[in-house]
Amino acid sequence: MEFAGVLPPDAPDPRLARAEMLKRMPIPVIQLVGQANVEVTDISVMSGSDHLGYSELTASVNATLWRNPDDKSDPVNLADLDEPMRRAIDEVPPWPRPAWLIEQVERMRYPLLWEAVQTTWRREESEYSTLEECLANHVNYVLMNQFHEELGIQIDDWESPALTSASATRRGVALTLDGAEVVGAEIDTDPFVYAVGAKLPSGGTLTAVLPRDHLPYIDLRFSSHP
Repeated sequence: MEFAGVLPPDAPDPRLARAEMLKRMPIPVIQLVGQANVEVTDISVMSGSDHLGYSELTASVNATLWRNPDDKSDPVNLADLDEPMRRAIDEVPPWPRPAWLIEQVERMRYPLLWEAVQTTWRREESEYSTLEECLANHVNYVLMNQFHEELGIQIDDWESPALTSASATRRGVALTLDGAEVVGAEIDTDPFVYAVGAKLPSGGTLTAVLPRDHLPYIDLRFSSHP
């Protein structure tokens, strides 16, 4: 049980429940192809349902970026954190913590590819499930949660002109998925993130949104999650 916001040391790892939820995805989950610079740490699942059951499922891959994966102690791997954040990470509370929580806190020292790759399945297609709409929505979701200060907008100001739209999508971009080429699209108009996506042979939609600063370290090919 949790008391006064303190997790007991035997609290279950929430990633276990998310892994069980992931089994409900009716299509393969896509992630970046295996590479030393990108270490997948978690896959979360968002869902929508109605009287018939699940109407939508989205699996989102989170990963740690290693600029120098051969030496993870190299300071080049550290994220650019302000002093309050560094103090919060360094502070050790006077009570024991679950091992998974300690691991997550330590991960905060390094750049996070937050909700970087999404696989979305919908029972029925609509005007909201086009590749253009999915890609723009993913871009705006990352911008709002990770870059709203840089954009100079208030959190949840979804009408801000600083965000992107489906009209920014450029079709005809070649992507590699499981070693084969698929034709997709990109949004290459935002100063902070770059995005690509494609409709999947399985019937779902792949979208990926990555900070531009991290692109030199990332192999932008994709593979099905094992």
